[in-house]
Amino acid sequence: MSVKTILTEPNKLLRQISKPVTKVGKEEQLLMDDMLETMYSANGIGLAAIQIGVPKRIIVMDISKDENKKEPRYFVNPLIKNKDTLRSTYEEGCLSVPNQFAEIDRPSKCEVEYLDYYGNEKILKAEGLLATCIQHEMDHLEGILFIDYLSKLKKSMIIKKLSKNKSTRIVV
Repeated sequence: MSVKTILTEPNKLLRQISKPVTKVGKEEQLLMDDMLETMYSANGIGLAAIQIGVPKRIIVMDISKDENKKEPRYFVNPLIKNKDTLRSTYEEGCLSVPNQFAEIDRPSKCEVEYLDYYGNEKILKAEGLLATCIQHEMDHLEGILFIDYLSKLKKSMIIKKLSKNKSTRIVV
């Protein structure tokens, strides 16, 4: 397993629509292992494959708060079947939009069909933070970032700030 570089906005790859996975094999499992290690090392709770430059419909997440009791989840080709009409608001952040946070309104519950780490078909009924995190990560698979839900002005201010930070960063 290895920690990969997380792409940050602005980056054209983050706006790409990810491709379905035809079968879950060793390559996909290694990718999910690397994604999980990358997410943990960045103190994130979710990561989509496209965020490390791989346009596959794969996401990993772990919303457990306990450092000693990790609860990783793997979603291959996730598909939301049902979204609740009731909405909830969470302050969201993103590893690809570093140090930026905003309150985003999403359906409070959803049902997701997906393949797990071993390629088994699963259905998950999610609510609360888990539902929000799944929807946030699934947006990445469609080339959507949480800042796309903000007003044009807020979004452009964030992108300008991120662009400035990128150009002043020195890599040694």
